Amino acid sequence: MTNVIEVTNLRKTYGATVAVEDISLTVQKGEIFGIVGPNGAGKTTTVETIMGLRRPDSGTVRVLGLDPQTQAEELRQRLGIQLQEASLPDYLKVWEALDLFASFYHQTVPWEPLLAQWGLGDKRNTRFKNLSGGQKQRLFIALALLNDPEVVFLDELTTGLDPQARRATWEMVRAIRDQGKTVILVTHFMDEAEELADRVAIIDQGRLAALDTPQALIQGLQTGSTVRFTSVNGFDAAVLEEVAGVTAVHQKNGSLQAPQITVQGSGPLLSRVAVKLAEYNIAPLDLRVELADLEEVFLALTGHKIRA
Repeated sequence: MTNVIEVTNLRKTYGATVAVEDISLTVQKGEIFGIVGPNGAGKTTTVETIMGLRRPDSGTVRVLGLDPQTQAEELRQRLGIQLQEASLPDYLKVWEALDLFASFYHQTVPWEPLLAQWGLGDKRNTRFKNLSGGQKQRLFIALALLNDPEVVFLDELTTGLDPQARRATWEMVRAIRDQGKTVILVTHFMDEAEELADRVAIIDQGRLAALDTPQALIQGLQTGSTVRFTSVNGFDAAVLEEVAGVTAVHQKNGSLQAPQITVQGSGPLLSRVAVKLAEYNIAPLDLRVELADLEEVFLALTGHKIRA
């Protein structure tokens, strides 16, 4: 596949603080490329350097074959950018924002269809301050697509959104990729990256901790099986330690004091646990195997939980 972004040995400091240290990565045409990590990890600095908003101390960056520092104006005409701290004047109307931003580019697509495409048709004359959080995000996406960009950068797109608006925004990100564009998705939400990204770069303390597909990163953990279920009061979960392959059993009270039980081990653990429970006439409706996720990958790679 064609690489649209190539970063080699990128380093960026702010005084004595090293924000990015020796990061190298490539982004392929037509993929959603996730960059994840806690706030302060260096992911936003990395992306802003790729976009040409910051000058690296050392290393090379090429985007669409162009140098973001020496060919910045040509490159910006081909990029769509939604920054983490994006905002607009309170009294600017939706259509005015689109009309204003369209004037920044040499060539644009008609912005009227963008209003309909991103569910803002009835908000044409609404002032920015009166839009909901989800509507503001849709407006920022529309603004980022005005120049029909080849690469779209979305930085912390769903921060502050409620679960419904967040899921709707995920569908918008997929829709952008389905238009043939490459998407760079910067987030500190591991579930978001796992849901959307074709490949994920995990950045922590300015360094690239891992880069692969979400599935490959998770499979590489080799954490074994985790079985969870809700039991009845009075059941002693310690009896599950007798099951072959079980390495740990954890029990805690959940809603209405119903014990929530977690069993960890290896092999076909679910069937073995089910057989043991049947000996005690227990058949929980929520007996299930839970797989590892990117949060656990991050913990295994860095030794600490992700910090929002």
